[in-house]
Amino acid sequence: MDAVVLVGGKGTRLRPLTLSAPKPMLPTAGLPFLTHLLSRIAAAGIEHVVLSTSYQAQVFEAEFGDGSKLGLQIDYVTEEEPLGTGGGIANVADRLRHDTVMVFNGDVLSGADLGELLEFHRANRADVTLHLVRVGDPRAFGCVPTDEANRVMAFLEKTQDPPTDQINAGCYVFERNLIDRIPRGRLVSVEREVFPALLSDADVKVCGYVDATYWRDMGTPEDFVRGSADLVRGIAPSPALHGHRGEQLVHDGAAVSPGAVLIGGTVVGRGAEIGPGVRLDGAVIFDGVKVEAGSVIERSIIGFGARIGPRALIRDGVIGDGADIGARCELLRGARVWPGVAIPDGGIRYSSDV
Repeated sequence: MDAVVLVGGKGTRLRPLTLSAPKPMLPTAGLPFLTHLLSRIAAAGIEHVVLSTSYQAQVFEAEFGDGSKLGLQIDYVTEEEPLGTGGGIANVADRLRHDTVMVFNGDVLSGADLGELLEFHRANRADVTLHLVRVGDPRAFGCVPTDEANRVMAFLEKTQDPPTDQINAGCYVFERNLIDRIPRGRLVSVEREVFPALLSDADVKVCGYVDATYWRDMGTPEDFVRGSADLVRGIAPSPALHGHRGEQLVHDGAAVSPGAVLIGGTVVGRGAEIGPGVRLDGAVIFDGVKVEAGSVIERSIIGFGARIGPRALIRDGVIGDGADIGARCELLRGARVWPGVAIPDGGIRYSSDV
């Protein structure tokens, strides 16, 4: 079986971090996010992966090469123009080697058992199987109801009165002949065009595999922070992480001063320096960051090489690469600081952008 991973998006909701790196390459629990997904694919026994790239495409091959370090064989296909989720799948069809293909959105953190998903697909003799998850509040998502025979009944847009708590989890199993039916060379949405067309074809069996395992769309800063913390704490599974899980993950080469408090699934990247009296709660600290004495960082992402001055407070914020935050600054309620921006000592900002 082949795997296809769609990694062509620009990740605009995670700016400014995605100005310098594609979203699937941002450090998550200290590793590029895509590493966690590729490790799950390898652990499921899938050997051949095609990455459908677009934005900063060269970064992926520079990191993963031919895939051999992960026990995979990786091919790369780059979209010259954005093709959408369906167009991205069709664009890699010539690289597929097998009759069954598992497709992944490259920004979803999931604990689904891929082997069980494939077994379900085969047992139901499905042409297409969607991984579906149950969520507490499905109003923010499109809903996918299924019948007693596991067949998908409809794809419904966001509604205030959803008929089911099942949503599309961003993972699909296709029989190859169905991929060949997707239009090539133009923008195609798998959710809005491909799946509704397949449902209208009486000869095509579209099934839904429903489970209640861990699932998170990593597209926003809030979800990115939460997902990273869940990986650190062992709530979200990843074969790429080894050893004890706990309240913190400090990578090699980082220096943490005595008296610093690291809790809530905080991760500290390589070469980072954490000063005395610092409190990090659910923080994502990229490589090379310097956090000076007495600062407090909660549920925030600090980009590569940034400096946080003494006694600063950052809560629910995103600090871009190389930014310099002066002493006693307060950045709260979703503040975002662009790469290289310097805020002087005592600067207090509550705006969403600096």
